[in-house]
This record gives sequence, C-alpha cells and structure tokens, in this order.
Amino acid sequence: MERSPAKVSVRAIVVLAAVAVCIYAADQVAKALVVTHLTEDERVPILGNLLVFIYTRNPGAAFSIGTNSTWIFTIIAIGVFAFVIWYARRLRSVAWGVVFGLLLGGLLGNLTDRLLRPPAFGQGEVVDFIKIPLLPAIFNLADSAIVAAMALFLILTLRGIGLDGRRTVEAHEGPDASTHSDDPTRPEEHTHSEEHDGGDA
Repeated sequence: MERSPAKVSVRAIVVLAAVAVCIYAADQVAKALVVTHLTEDERVPILGNLLVFIYTRNPGAAFSIGTNSTWIFTIIAIGVFAFVIWYARRLRSVAWGVVFGLLLGGLLGNLTDRLLRPPAFGQGEVVDFIKIPLLPAIFNLADSAIVAAMALFLILTLRGIGLDGRRTVEAHEGPDASTHSDDPTRPEEHTHSEEHDGGDA
C-alpha cells in the first residue's frame, strides 16, 4: 500500500511568511532611516556604549566577512533563498516556520541591498549600523535575524524536533517498543520450561 504524501501545513507556511515579511520590512525601514538621517561613519550612542549606531556600507557578508567577494555572496544568497522557498512545503511545525521565516527575511533584507544599492547591480553595499561591545563588526537587523535563525535551528536540532514538529526518537519508536523489553511472561515461560525438562529427567 503506497503512503500518501503529507499535506502542507498552512499554519507553518503562514508563520514563515509573516515572520519573513516583518523582518524584511523592519530591516529595510531601519536602513532607509539610517541612510536618510546619518552621515557615513557618524557615531550615535543609543544606550551609552552598549548600543551605538554607526552608518557603514559593507560589500561583504554578514558582520563584514569577505569584503572583496560581493558577487559570490549575492549568488549564494539567491541560491539559499530558492532552497528555502522549495523546502518550505515540507514544514509541518510552527517553530520551524519561525526558523525559515527569520532566515528568509534576513536573506531578503541583505539581498535587496546587494541588488539595488550602489555601486552596481549585484555588487551593492549592504547598510550596517548596529555596534555592540561583544562584537568587533558592525551589523544590521537582517544579520541579527539570520543569527537568531541559526540559534533556533540548533535548539530544535539538539532537542530532536523534526520538520513535522515531532521528536525524532518518538517518530522512530515502534508500537511494540516497550512490550519486548518489559514483557513479564517471557522469563516465566522460560522457567516453566526448565522445570518441565527437569521432571522428565
């Protein structure tokens, strides 16, 4: 008998889309405000030295990695974006919907900069502006969303929660998993058999 394909979880897809749209909108609005109201390299303390806004343009990846490989990161971002869209149909879990939504929103935020901002299409410089003492690099909201997605991904993976929302151990346990190990009749049957053999001797 052939197993029917699992239905797409509309709820998980809606959560993914909602999270992605919120992250993307927040990232683009924040970048527009920074570009409009700050001059490049201007330092604006928000919470003293704990949170500082510094407007910079980054041709590399998240946290200013690979500043001379803009085209490579643009292609990678497009590939990951396509993968997320294709893989989303497998989601059955709201938690995993949040993971993919954070990842998708962050990717789209930075990808928009690479495609539409100067100096050229596909080589645009990403707007970064967040500086905290824990990190030497300056980043943006899209970077934060991607990091949050990776953190939540690790948590769900370590807990063994699959894309369907079920724990991996539970999914692989058979219906008779506990009966074989805890069946009290088996040792008794073995004992009775030995006693019977001894009486015939």
